Amino acid sequence: MKKILFSVAFLVCSVAIFGQSAVVAEADRNAKGLRADGKIYVVIAVLLTILCGLFFYIIRLDRKITRLEKSSFSK
Repeated sequence: MKKILFSVAFLVCSVAIFGQSAVVAEADRNAKGLRADGKIYVVIAVLLTILCGLFFYIIRLDRKITRLEKSSFSK
């Protein structure tokens, strides 16, 4: 029974590995198209804006939590 399960697991993993080469080729083709059209800069700008917003939110939240901790422990 263990041999059968191992064989099935191996086959499923090998199928997933073969399927990824097409996905990588498609992603590479899309990336080249974005670079050629100049749209990659828009994507990068949006990602940077989102990341900066998340960092700002986390820093602000950390400061608020620190302030609340100090006020609750000082009582």
